[in-house]
Amino acid sequence: MTITYTDQVATCRGLGCFWKLLFRWKGSIYKLLWPNLILFTICYFSLSLTYRIILTQSQRDLFEKISLHCQMYANLIPVSFVLGFYVAVVVGRWWNQYLSIPWPDSLALYVSTLIIGQNERSRLIRRTIMRYANLCILMTLTMICPAVKKRFPTMDHLVESGFLMPDEKALLESMDSKTSHPNYWMPLVWAATIVTQAKKEGCITNEFSIKTLIDEIDKIRSNCGSLLSYDWISVPLVYTQVTTLAVYVYFVASLMGNQYLDPRKGYPTHPIDLVVPIFTFLQFFFYMGWLMVAETLVNPFGEDDDDFDVNWLIDRNLQVSYIIVDEMHQEYPKMVKDQYWNEIFPSELPYTEETKHLQITPFLGSAQAIEARTEYNDKKPTVTSLDEKMVTVQETNDKPKINTEFSNNAMSSLGKEYHKNVYIHDDYYNNFSGKEKINQEQRANYFGESLISLTDYSRLQRLQSTSTQTQYISRSTPYSVASSCSDDESDQEYQI
Repeated sequence: MTITYTDQVATCRGLGCFWKLLFRWKGSIYKLLWPNLILFTICYFSLSLTYRIILTQSQRDLFEKISLHCQMYANLIPVSFVLGFYVAVVVGRWWNQYLSIPWPDSLALYVSTLIIGQNERSRLIRRTIMRYANLCILMTLTMICPAVKKRFPTMDHLVESGFLMPDEKALLESMDSKTSHPNYWMPLVWAATIVTQAKKEGCITNEFSIKTLIDEIDKIRSNCGSLLSYDWISVPLVYTQVTTLAVYVYFVASLMGNQYLDPRKGYPTHPIDLVVPIFTFLQFFFYMGWLMVAETLVNPFGEDDDDFDVNWLIDRNLQVSYIIVDEMHQEYPKMVKDQYWNEIFPSELPYTEETKHLQITPFLGSAQAIEARTEYNDKKPTVTSLDEKMVTVQETNDKPKINTEFSNNAMSSLGKEYHKNVYIHDDYYNNFSGKEKINQEQRANYFGESLISLTDYSRLQRLQSTSTQTQYISRSTPYSVASSCSDDESDQEYQI
């Protein structure tokens, strides 16, 4: 069964909260590792006592050479790398298997909502669909979980428990005689057929409801198929063997390599004799414990402490399914006005005295406290009209040149404001001088319609079309856009 300790680590204070878990036995690493640790301890001290008491001096010299040799080459085994990657693969696979367990709740919700009717026939349809869905899940779990297989070893036990009817058992057995492949999907085929029949009988009102129900049935089939795939395709055996051998060979070598030798011999790695190798035992505890965790999680459908409680899941799914589609079908409490009916929504939900300190103000963004510069917002250039700005052009054989004349009150008399992000590009037009006029074709060829920017275009759109005064393009607007020309090219004025 799953060992849960979430309630004990909800809040971390002071020295932390994980120390509370160190002395638990059920589901602990101590319960998992103690046989291996005792065996390792016995082997280590047997060699140590042999070295200290039994061996002669020449034999002790040979023992010391072997110990130094094992210590040097044991460090070449990449235990941390191999074991770490293996455990990461196993833990990810373990969690994905849990996510693949099918839950019939969504299907039950749709069945209760979309299959209408309070008569006995409608009730029979709803309950039968959910029984078939739970039967499919149960048949899948009996194929991969020893605990479930022991509980329902034969189809007769399924009939006795109410998941399967005698005539349905005969159909399953007949299918077994036709194919050797698993037939866990057959109840879902029956459920999909019943959905189609319900549409013909008027229990389902539209085609979209049928599609929704079939999709939910298919999700259960997909999850059941995923569970069987995880059971079929394991972590590659070669990788499991490499990891297991690396750990065991490393600690067999450490039995000799981590022995305390006579410090009088002056070995660089043996300056002291402590008899009890504390850090060797800790190393064994961590590495071997890591491997045992992987062995436990590689198949979470067994009977270990941290395996999934699938037998409880079977009972829960059937009960909840029948409650949703039968007990609660089209039943709901009387609708009444909530206490915030006149307020639309509450300005503040209540807190208890114990949780009042958890109340915080809403987050409005990290730039909320920054204030804009006032002098920047006050700069608002205006659009000029013909009285404030006159543009005269004339045709020449040279490059067109433009001269602009402003009156003294050019930017203040009109009162039409630019958008604050529009700027006048004086440098562009300062390249032209004189009062030469250019015709429309020369103007278009020189400036080109592609010279207008989005900013200029948006500024043109903001000019008020209801004004009685003729408006003209300002200096920063290319002449090729939104202009109308008079017939007399010798005295052209470009209007917007």
